[in-house]
Amino acid sequence: MRSGLVQLGAWTAATGAAVALSWLGVHAVLVDTVFEQPVAVQLPSVASTKPAETTPPAASPQDPPPSAAAPPPSPTPDPSPTPGATTTSRPTSAARKSTAPPSTVHSYPVLGGRVALDQRPTEARLVSAVPEPGWSMQVWHGEQWLRVDFSKDDRVSSVSVSWNGTEPVVQTYVIGN
Repeated sequence: MRSGLVQLGAWTAATGAAVALSWLGVHAVLVDTVFEQPVAVQLPSVASTKPAETTPPAASPQDPPPSAAAPPPSPTPDPSPTPGATTTSRPTSAARKSTAPPSTVHSYPVLGGRVALDQRPTEARLVSAVPEPGWSMQVWHGEQWLRVDFSKDDRVSSVSVSWNGTEPVVQTYVIGN
């Protein structure tokens, strides 16, 4: 019995020393590593306030009647945000002074997943690609092109974007049943 306890104590001490040395080595490396902050993509803001409704002035008896050829005035469309859209706050003065061209993010839902691309005038960047449950995803990219495939069994859905110093061209297609 005593021999078993001695062996257990030796094993515990050796395991504890190994874990401590491993942690100290990993911790020293991680402390010296600089992590890049993720780049936030600017999304277009949506107006959160509704403009005041204006009523047309009442016609005076001296106003001529409207002509039959003139179309009736149409009411202005309601600029209320679409359902599901969120409002964003106005950028700070530092963000407004940015010289970077505005970016637009487009989402492409395909069979098997969804791809979000930041499409700029002469390039495109992958923002995110999310497969649906049960589907696998693969991403390929080069200097002037990008392709995301979602696959399951014998079906493959692809989102392909290419640019060559021009505006990005996006194509989506499905291969298989």
